[in-house]
Amino acid sequence: MSALLEAPLRDGIQQLGLSLDDQQIAQLMAFLDLLQKWNKVYNLTSVRDPQEMLTHHLLDSLAAVPPLVRHLQGTGLPAPRLLDVGSGGGLPAVVFAICLPQLDVSCVDTVGKKIAFIQQAAAALRLRNLHGIQSRVEQLSQQYDVVSCRAFAALQDFTAWSAQTLKADGIWLAMKAKRPDDELALLPATVQLLNIEPLQVPGLDAERCIVWMRHQAS
Repeated sequence: MSALLEAPLRDGIQQLGLSLDDQQIAQLMAFLDLLQKWNKVYNLTSVRDPQEMLTHHLLDSLAAVPPLVRHLQGTGLPAPRLLDVGSGGGLPAVVFAICLPQLDVSCVDTVGKKIAFIQQAAAALRLRNLHGIQSRVEQLSQQYDVVSCRAFAALQDFTAWSAQTLKADGIWLAMKAKRPDDELALLPATVQLLNIEPLQVPGLDAERCIVWMRHQAS
């Protein structure tokens, strides 16, 4: 079934202006296969239909890659590190790891089966830059250049729980559906809102955006 999805995946990648080689596209397809298989047993996502998985998960995550690339290019970091919070089925973390081999991606989740899936994905797809951490994000002490999430929690909770994991000059990347004005109003003075960047997901007629934030300079 997933073989039928390669053409729309390639079309979506082209629409997003991404330059991915055949190996990376094969890894994305293999990830989709793996997600479908594990989902039958472990319920990693409520989305069951492969076509919906392509648009709502894979292409949705891919839409955040060009903005992330632009940010990383601006920092000039040779080996940036990203922490994805509440990764669940590896979205967007696995997609980031496939598209950006230079990016070291760690996923943190409290649920063991979800971290087992991340570790299986890393092994099956030969992603040396992908790691799974079973923990509460509040208990982590290591620091990262980017801390991301997708449909994880309200912005004030996400930033509060992960504050100690974000470097002083790091950036939060929160993927949201529509502009979360209610959550933005509740952000503390310690968090600076940088930008709300609209995303256009190929094949998906729905609002999506990235909320970019950082520590407020003291």
